[in-house]
Amino acid sequence: MTGVVVDGRTLSYDQVVAVAHHDAQVVLADEVLPRLERDRAVVNDIVDRQVPTYGLTTGLGTRSSYALPRAELDAFSVRTVRGRANAVGAPLPVPVVRAALLARVNGIAGGGSGVRPTIPRLLVAMLNARVHPVIPEVGSIGASDLCQMAHVGLVVIGEGSAEFAGEVLDGTAALRRAGLAPAELGPRDGHVLCSASPLAAGQGALALHEAAAVLTLAQAVTALTYEGFRANTSPLDPRVLGLRPSPGQSRAAGELLALLDGGELGDPRHARRVQDPVSLRCSAQVHGALHAALDFADDALHPELNGCGDNPVVLADTGEILSSGNFHTPALALAFDTLALALTQTAAISAERMRRLLDPAVSGLPANLSPYGPERSGFAPLAKTGQALVAEIRMLSAPVSTDPRHGADAVEDDSTNAALGARRLTAMLTRLRQLLAVEAVVAAQAVELAEPSTLGRGPRLLNHAIRAIVPRLDDDRPCGVDVEAVNRDILGSDDVRSALRALVGGAS
Repeated sequence: MTGVVVDGRTLSYDQVVAVAHHDAQVVLADEVLPRLERDRAVVNDIVDRQVPTYGLTTGLGTRSSYALPRAELDAFSVRTVRGRANAVGAPLPVPVVRAALLARVNGIAGGGSGVRPTIPRLLVAMLNARVHPVIPEVGSIGASDLCQMAHVGLVVIGEGSAEFAGEVLDGTAALRRAGLAPAELGPRDGHVLCSASPLAAGQGALALHEAAAVLTLAQAVTALTYEGFRANTSPLDPRVLGLRPSPGQSRAAGELLALLDGGELGDPRHARRVQDPVSLRCSAQVHGALHAALDFADDALHPELNGCGDNPVVLADTGEILSSGNFHTPALALAFDTLALALTQTAAISAERMRRLLDPAVSGLPANLSPYGPERSGFAPLAKTGQALVAEIRMLSAPVSTDPRHGADAVEDDSTNAALGARRLTAMLTRLRQLLAVEAVVAAQAVELAEPSTLGRGPRLLNHAIRAIVPRLDDDRPCGVDVEAVNRDILGSDDVRSALRALVGGAS
């Protein structure tokens, strides 16, 4: 696995995935350490002159007017970490922890934090040695991920807990087994370890990467349903879409046509109906809205992943440390909420497309896609599973960015819940992929019964992969295992995803 060079400016979602899921090694760019040294010189100067500076020579939150004695600054850094490690719940998955660590390192690498360079160097060493702090899943209200990232700070100073080589150990033991040693914290270091929104950024990056892949899967499954339904593709005609250029719809329509290329449906004269149900006819509009939501989320997340979210911030060129609102993430939280709603729309029409395939009055196919008749259930019971998945997705789509909350009285009186917004996207995407697997299993049966003479390239690829592991439904049998197999081995396959991405690439 090629290493990921961290410079604070150019970290991509693919690189986050490489580090989080594939153990790519992390290297600081050559310019990072000199940049951090310049920033640290400003911190040292401010400390020496005892200039009142939030979180450095003064307390935090409601204690910001309290001047800290010079002899207490190192101890205050340690107390900052210990006093904020208050998250609760199950440990976050290791890939999420790795993504958060990488996001924090990248945020520090760009400058502005004033932390001692030994701190990001240790965080990089922890990533490369696979020392993973145990971070409980609940604790951030989106005014920095303080109460969760403090658990990383505990391990940095040799306290707390960390997973290493499959064991959960105390911080010192985990570092020692990896050949590392705890860090001594100086002024400001403890606050920097807890600051910014690296959980929201790191988990958000993983979620956006997966959401883009799931959108391509939704397009491919939709194309397979089109083939089984013998759908009318005239709503995908660029001339039609140009009359009302809604965000993302032309891109989504172009991708669907690219997937259907090589089959009969590119010519609407091969359609079975003049006008199809909305769940088929308007797939491009709904999937286009998801494209637009992803673009919005990308615009909000990229600066969070590649910017300084600290407060205060160090300006090395002028020797100043200024108060900052860069830790606040309302645009990011709003983007995550928007993406959640767009995923829910995509889920809703997937379930409806699948139900239309089961209805002989609109599909022209046998009832419930059973080749035998009314004495068989066919896929009718599976429709209930689809609806149950939609219900879970809809529940998770409730906006979190508008929830009233506060931190320190009269000072920290607004926050965003951005980390929660990112975390629930992971669960939504898991359920949406399961739902698409339901539709895919049903659509493959519809294709079997409709017997089109030629399939488009995308449906042909997907149908072949499904039939390699799931036989057609004849007599009734348990279908949940078929759905799980398609979800795991096809929709979760990097090879299948790459092949489908190549098919739609020219249309995107």
